[in-house]
Amino acid sequence: MSAVPLTRPVAMPSWRKALGWLADLPPAYVALFILLVLAAFMRPQLLSAMLLPLIARQAAPLGLAVIGQSLVMRARSIDLSSGGVIVAVAYLLTSGYFPLSTGMAVGLCVLLGLVVGALNGVLIVRTRASAMIVTLAMSMILTGCVVALSQFRAPGDAPEFLTELVRQRVLGWPVPVLIWLVALVPAALLLRYTVFGRALDAVGSNPQAAALSGLPHLRVVFVGHVVSALISVACGFVLVGFVGKGSITLGQDLALNSLAAAILGGVTFGRSKGGMAGPAVAAFMLTFLFNFLTSLGLGEPGRLMLQGAIIAVAALAYSLKTR
Repeated sequence: MSAVPLTRPVAMPSWRKALGWLADLPPAYVALFILLVLAAFMRPQLLSAMLLPLIARQAAPLGLAVIGQSLVMRARSIDLSSGGVIVAVAYLLTSGYFPLSTGMAVGLCVLLGLVVGALNGVLIVRTRASAMIVTLAMSMILTGCVVALSQFRAPGDAPEFLTELVRQRVLGWPVPVLIWLVALVPAALLLRYTVFGRALDAVGSNPQAAALSGLPHLRVVFVGHVVSALISVACGFVLVGFVGKGSITLGQDLALNSLAAAILGGVTFGRSKGGMAGPAVAAFMLTFLFNFLTSLGLGEPGRLMLQGAIIAVAALAYSLKTR
């Protein structure tokens, strides 16, 4: 005769399962839901069919930047050079300092991205230098070069094809949003279905074990930085088209905002719960938040303070998850 168990396993209540599911979501999802509810009651015009695509268009540069930031963060690295890359791209496209056609200037910007990404990757991989120090120094060097050159020839107007491109719509959606999606989908597929994506996960989970198992962990970090720099070049194209002219301060806050968006989207150094969708939602959430606060009358000082607070909260969330 088989023994009868004295106790039966108690099923977990559905409300506890729901709480566990919510706890596993990246913070950006919950924050965006709360923002949309608040906007529905306080500023319903932000949810109109006319303004939502415009907010998504504003979020496109940050959405692109966070793709590159997410890639390097998954490999336990970081990229703070995007601000300098964007400033350099804006100057090359608008100053006319180099007598080049528009197509050649675009090609030169892409070449600049390749060189910056390769330098970042080599210095981080070969010398084991801090990724934060290397990429921040690269950003400062590029910005300093542009400031020096701008004393002889100031940045000018953006190429006409860029300004027209960012104004165009396809099926009602702005072209920058479609560029964001075109970059987002292949990045998500790359992480999920390719050898590089599996190697990136392995390096992020345990770099020592990945090295001992024969994975090219240093090459993964190098490629991540090259891709991140090229995405920064794309951000520069979109921002120059938005503004319509060059500037030595263009995109300076994009590096820290992309870092905050990546963490709020579920990406930490070596781990990722949000895939590529989480950081994308976080980029839109931050842009929607800034628009929402602007509609409430919050000025630039308040926005900067809030931006700093968001970055601090994102860093705290990463610290708590690491523990």
